[in-house]
Amino acid sequence: MEEYLNARVTHLELSGIRKFFNMVAEFDDVVSLTIGQPDFPTPLHIKEAAKQAVDEDFTVYTHNAGFLGLRDAAAKYMLKKYNVSYEAESEVIVTTGASEAIDISLRTILKEGDEVILPGPIYPGYEPIVRLCGAVPVLADITKSSFKMNAEVISGYITDKTKCIIIPYPSNPTGVTLTREELMEIAELVRGKGIFILADEIYSELVFDQQHTSIAEFLKGQTILINGLSKSHSMTGWRIGFLFAPKEIVQHILKVHQYNVSCASSISQKAAYAAVTAGFDDTAAMRDEYKRRRDYVYSRLVEMDLEVVKPDGAFYFFVKLPEAYSSSQDFALELLKKQKVALVPGDAFSPLGEGYVRLSYAYSMDTLKRALDRLQLFLKK
Repeated sequence: MEEYLNARVTHLELSGIRKFFNMVAEFDDVVSLTIGQPDFPTPLHIKEAAKQAVDEDFTVYTHNAGFLGLRDAAAKYMLKKYNVSYEAESEVIVTTGASEAIDISLRTILKEGDEVILPGPIYPGYEPIVRLCGAVPVLADITKSSFKMNAEVISGYITDKTKCIIIPYPSNPTGVTLTREELMEIAELVRGKGIFILADEIYSELVFDQQHTSIAEFLKGQTILINGLSKSHSMTGWRIGFLFAPKEIVQHILKVHQYNVSCASSISQKAAYAAVTAGFDDTAAMRDEYKRRRDYVYSRLVEMDLEVVKPDGAFYFFVKLPEAYSSSQDFALELLKKQKVALVPGDAFSPLGEGYVRLSYAYSMDTLKRALDRLQLFLKK
């Protein structure tokens, strides 16, 4: 019966990140720097809020968009953090993770043949959804712009078929973000055109050397803003994301959300409420530790004469392969077999990621030191 399935689905491939992660599981004594997941526990007060929700039988459907108290708290959180204003009743949807927010946004705005500009390299969670919608992903090469998806880069890819520009920042896999000035230039480039900006700002709280700016501050009418708690509050498994957009857009995205999941988990919503209220500053200590790790990893990579752009945020390095290697798969496999260190091959992040490997530093300093010591030994040999 496989021949009768939707060809758009059968032609999709599993994420290269997960495929390599599964391969790593077959080896013993591996130091893995593959997964982009915070290594901190969810803050205690958030877990207690979830327990209380269970005890109080808050185990029923909520409003499709999420219970109003959470939407209101999320809107206030975004206003205070990033100076973007949204109405809780009509411009906020609580989603099942940021991934669902991306999915329902693209399914709402895209038609057959529309073009979507994405930076390359890029996390593999966007392009398959674009293809499932019958739209065309257009990879913008950011390897020559210090991994910046800026207005100059974008302008070279806009056509009369462009419907959406996806801007994830800070970026997975590069950790690079955009400045306030660069975001203003992008806003001016597309202002008044029939082009949506899908701004994936899930790593917004993990920016080290500057203040995160949301492009929605300059272009609210054309922006669908995605955020969530997975990275900021170490809540990956709770699956809570937030979607913010003007009401005339949200009213239609909400329909897709409703028929997709009805609503996000009620228990997780109560935990999320604690995160965006009492946990307003929960990220600070985590961010400081990530910055300390970033600086350590960067110094080690530079010592090894590896070419790398110093990341502004998130918890990734996208490291250029030594000249002796042309295949990221070959490099990653050889490193895995010879020194038991796992890094993600760059081609998992689109063809434009070839020639690189991704290193996640969402691991303890001890783990990072052991992995980098082994990497250094591998390079010397």
